[in-house]
Amino acid sequence: MSTATEAAYLDDAYLSTLESAVVGLDGETGIAVARSNFYPAGGGQPGDTGFIEREDGRQISIVDTRRSDDRLRIVLVAAPGSELPSIGETVVLHVDWARRYKLMRMHTALHLLTVVCPYPVTGAAVGEDEGRIDFDWPEADIDKEAVTLGLQRLVDANHAVGTRWITDDELDANPGLVKSANVKPPRGSGRVRLVTIGLDGAIDSQPCGGTHVLETREIGTLHVGKVEKKGRTNRRIRLRFGDLP
Repeated sequence: MSTATEAAYLDDAYLSTLESAVVGLDGETGIAVARSNFYPAGGGQPGDTGFIEREDGRQISIVDTRRSDDRLRIVLVAAPGSELPSIGETVVLHVDWARRYKLMRMHTALHLLTVVCPYPVTGAAVGEDEGRIDFDWPEADIDKEAVTLGLQRLVDANHAVGTRWITDDELDANPGLVKSANVKPPRGSGRVRLVTIGLDGAIDSQPCGGTHVLETREIGTLHVGKVEKKGRTNRRIRLRFGDLP
């Protein structure tokens, strides 16, 4: 059985540079590492991009990050045609920080959207400039300006954003923590990571393995860009950075 990659981003989402060791190669472009500050695609958040710096100073462009088939290792996907490092080589991982920080801001904003719109979530996607959530909201008559105002108030209040771990049993005892109607938090490890907003999670607490900012004010100005009816009971709300047009 392969050794699991240590997900360093779980403890510090601001870790843009990290020294690690190559522990395996996956196909022609995959590089598995012992520790990773790169986030692997999942939970609606895309995988990180950036570059790897080799021992001799050469750089390898990383175009995506994913988990291995057995879910144990984090695999950095090199640009096609790249010369891969050797197993055991020490490398430095450089996340594309400008892109990552946008994703962090948007991911936290989407959590706030579930506070302003407290309905079951049926889908979500985090993007650099736009994110969206699908809600099971049959009778929705959504006021874009009202939702935008509610979101911006939460952002400007500068609530602290943090994480804590609970056991599977604690999650079972608090089913309201799970906002997704279709996707359940991964089980089996005995614990689940919560992302909390506000003192002791007073604003929001929900299972999430993604990367987030530390304070809501870091999100900046944002607005509801579009509301779409995707089915009889499904409403899609798209968030964008910047002022409401």
